[in-house]
Amino acid sequence: MVSSPPPLLLLLFLLLPSLCSSAPAFLRSPPSRLAHPSSFVAQQPVWFRQRLDHFSSQDRREFQQRYYEFLDYFKDPNAPIFLRICGESTCSGIPNDYLLVLAKKFGAAVVSLEHRYYGESSPFEELTTDNLKYLSSKQALFDLASYRNFYQESINKKFNTTEKENPWIVFGVSYPGALSAWFRLKFPHLVRGSLSSSGVVLAVHNYTAFDQQVAASAGPACANALRDVTQEVDKALTSNSHKIKALFGVEQLKNDGDFRYLLADAAAEAFQYGNPDILCLPLVAAYSSGQNVVAAYAEFVKLFFFGIFGVNPISYDQEHLKLTKSGPDTGDRQWWYQVCTEVAYFQVAPSQNSIRSPGVNEKYHLDLCANVFGNGTYPEVDITNLYYATVNIDHDDKHFLQKVVTSFIVIDELGFAYVI
Repeated sequence: MVSSPPPLLLLLFLLLPSLCSSAPAFLRSPPSRLAHPSSFVAQQPVWFRQRLDHFSSQDRREFQQRYYEFLDYFKDPNAPIFLRICGESTCSGIPNDYLLVLAKKFGAAVVSLEHRYYGESSPFEELTTDNLKYLSSKQALFDLASYRNFYQESINKKFNTTEKENPWIVFGVSYPGALSAWFRLKFPHLVRGSLSSSGVVLAVHNYTAFDQQVAASAGPACANALRDVTQEVDKALTSNSHKIKALFGVEQLKNDGDFRYLLADAAAEAFQYGNPDILCLPLVAAYSSGQNVVAAYAEFVKLFFFGIFGVNPISYDQEHLKLTKSGPDTGDRQWWYQVCTEVAYFQVAPSQNSIRSPGVNEKYHLDLCANVFGNGTYPEVDITNLYYATVNIDHDDKHFLQKVVTSFIVIDELGFAYVI
């Protein structure tokens, strides 16, 4: 018989609708958008010595991994610890969001560990393909486990207690959401519960459903306008590629596939982050009145995608992705390495009614992987899913339900995980 969860987790379940986004996760490395300092409650970094390779008994090398802590509400030595998982970009601190409301409610500590290889937690100054071989979700999970034990020991020392275990809850969104779910499954003895919001727990090779979701979110009128943009752009690329790229302000993208991918991402971004009207209202107006729909889309890309949302078009350039110098604001090369070796999520065009160009296909992605990281680079999607056993995670299995108890994870038809 499954015992009732403690009050903390019971209330967390009641609050999940406020925490979990219903939108699909955006599966590119997020652009570097630094929030205003006032939106963070903790930005003073603390450092932790992390092992480079958790799977080799001979390799004892370590690197410095950055984390943040917020202890203003943490007065009771038995109170919970909330671990916010940072993902595929710089971790700038602990933001002042709804997790802090929960922390205040339960008197919890909040800590956040920067993902290896991102921000200032890179083991190497040069991110060559050989040096990137220690970048994986598997290594990242052991990073979290090692950090969890390290921090638990530091809390015990602070309160002068021994062998005490606080209740730990892990939180994550999108790729960190997957890490949150996987951490609960792989280390159930270390964590009491997991919140996986839009967690991309099911690796997919050719992810046509992503484009189909964009079309569904756009609605018939806006989707047709976007399809018209795609067709016109593809025609223009065959006649004068420099001219059409100049219209969007991205002449530096020499690879037509990179340009097509950028245009597809710009539309997806509007729906992903709740700004459909900024895209669809002017686009549908131009389409319906017979005006230049491509010019209207170009204005959206330049003003919103580049301007307001802060995307740098250079991040789509494969020549940029080849640059190996590590830095606090670099993340594009690292995320593509994870895509090209572990999870794929190739956002390819569906065979029918596609929003994105048919040129954004499997070959484009595999060519990118080979061009940027070397021949033979290939995403081991089947091995990833076998390791995490996510293909059957939504089965109504009593043993599984008893195993996770506090964090039953459901996968929807697109492969996104939700906690119910």
